[in-house]
Amino acid sequence: MQTPLLDQITQIDDLRCLSEGNLPQLANELRDATISAVSKTGGHLGAGLGVVELTVALHYVFVTPYDRLIWDVGHQAYPHKILTGRRDRIDSLRQKDGLSGFTKRSESEFDPFGAGHSSTSISSGLGMAVASELQDIRRNVIAVIGDGAMSAGMAYEAMNNAGATNSRLIVILNDNDMSISQPVGAMSSYLSRLITSEPYHSIRDLMREVASHFPVEIERTARRAKDAARELLGGNSVFSQLGFTHIGPIDGHDISQLLPVFKNLRDSSSYGPVLLHVITEKGHGHPFAGPSAEKYHAVPKFDIVTGTPQKSTGNVPSYTSVFANSLIAAAEIDPKIVAITAAMPSGTGLDKVRDRFPNRVFDVGIAEQHAVTFAAGLASEGMKPFCVLYSTFLQRGYDQLVHDVAVQNLPVRFAIDRAGVVGADGPTHAGVYDIAYLSCLPNMVIMCPSDEAELTHMVTTAVAYDGGPCALRYPRGEGVGCTIPDVGQNLLIGKGRLVRDGSDFAILSLGTRLISVSEAADRLASDGINITIADARFAKPLDTDLIDQLAKTHKALLIVEEGSPGGFSAHVMTYLANQGHLDGTLKARTLTLPDVFIDHDSQKEQLAFAKLDANGIYNAAQKILSLLDLRLSGKKIMGDNLRLS
Repeated sequence: MQTPLLDQITQIDDLRCLSEGNLPQLANELRDATISAVSKTGGHLGAGLGVVELTVALHYVFVTPYDRLIWDVGHQAYPHKILTGRRDRIDSLRQKDGLSGFTKRSESEFDPFGAGHSSTSISSGLGMAVASELQDIRRNVIAVIGDGAMSAGMAYEAMNNAGATNSRLIVILNDNDMSISQPVGAMSSYLSRLITSEPYHSIRDLMREVASHFPVEIERTARRAKDAARELLGGNSVFSQLGFTHIGPIDGHDISQLLPVFKNLRDSSSYGPVLLHVITEKGHGHPFAGPSAEKYHAVPKFDIVTGTPQKSTGNVPSYTSVFANSLIAAAEIDPKIVAITAAMPSGTGLDKVRDRFPNRVFDVGIAEQHAVTFAAGLASEGMKPFCVLYSTFLQRGYDQLVHDVAVQNLPVRFAIDRAGVVGADGPTHAGVYDIAYLSCLPNMVIMCPSDEAELTHMVTTAVAYDGGPCALRYPRGEGVGCTIPDVGQNLLIGKGRLVRDGSDFAILSLGTRLISVSEAADRLASDGINITIADARFAKPLDTDLIDQLAKTHKALLIVEEGSPGGFSAHVMTYLANQGHLDGTLKARTLTLPDVFIDHDSQKEQLAFAKLDANGIYNAAQKILSLLDLRLSGKKIMGDNLRLS
């Protein structure tokens, strides 16, 4: 791959030394470099390819990093990273100690705001613009919002606020007619109508022609012409009604169109928010442009010559596919089952459910708050809604989960995908808080399958449970390879199970860490230690009978969960303390994720870092056993009783 112009860019000023005529070639080289990098690391490809020309033009015209450039969502920013001094590290993208797959403040001064979740750019950009005004600093703040991010309510809350100010904020709506999946909702239809409207184009051309004949020295007349053009062009658009000067649409792949517009915005002496509508194609210029419903949104590593992806050679199904198949089987029997997701039908497996039941699956766009309350409304009328979201995205609908679902005790079923560490997507996408933020809620039932068979049973249990809200959480990736039953069982709510019956030492496991617990127990058994293993199954309600049994019949108890501190283990420890189990000789310890944001790496290495792999669990057990041995060596006779001091 020859990149003679890109090779000259070692700092951003090198870009600005190029002639405008060289920029299209630079864009082509930048696109090739982006494809090459993602072929080695995997990652989000389509969004970055769609903004290559936009990236070149923005950095060429605006004085970044002094001018603030915010990418929303941050996975559009791979070309931006290459241009801003990170090309020599781009092959480390999403790898351990490498570049983040999103913008990250600690990574570069060119990343003024981290963005792993969508629709935050206008709010953060307005904050930066107002901060500049208060400090009497004249700078441009540019928020590039696209990839479906404009479908979220937060974007409109921010625009409503910004439109009432005179802040120097430039919002670039990157309209690629594609979010993660096919665009949904009225906004997509609105933008499409705006682009294809013949009256719009004729009025735009008319006002451009009329305004060009006004004498430039007659300032008042020129301003009136500008205002008239604005009224005619965008006065009826939702953006103009919110107080923005609405410009466009323009071709986001034509640098000759982008440069003069950006220069005018940069040099304008007027203030007030501006929205520039730019049309791009997601995946633009991809050399392997075969059929792809999602335009290479996120891809595994692939062959740079043929485009063939490197896929896992295993035949074990993913938890996501097991959930989808179980839900399809249940929906075949129960017509009240419906499913809701927020712009992630393929990521959650609901695309398969939608293929079978097109009228019973609802993609509401990037609008998790709405998704949760929409599900609550369905439940209030006797339907059985499954609100299927990634754990990290459910956080955005938490207020609605509390007030619209839990307080009213509505039977919404939350299927929480990507629960636990998620690997290369890093801390912004890690699903590690849901146990803690759900288990504190009254009326909530939380199921945590230990394998694919258990997930099948828990889908069946969720369908049957109508006593209030419930959740089932499962991780990213493949299952353990167990036999999946044709028909799931309806489990007893709040009841765990004994997996291995031993003596002295017990491990209470929650969720898919059970396989690592079993591996650690095998190693302990080879050391001559008999281990009891219990699978909690439910994070809430607690199986207090099982906990009592473990506490009364064992000298030590280790509680294991792939969740943040403050979750299942904390509730078990509270129960043990309140029941007096910790007043005697029982040694109880917890093993959770550490109280830090775990950086991007493979899931395997993240679990090893957290000491939640088999080796970490084995070592934790050994520490407790060594403590017991030390205590036993110091036995004291107190009356007729033998006690541990």
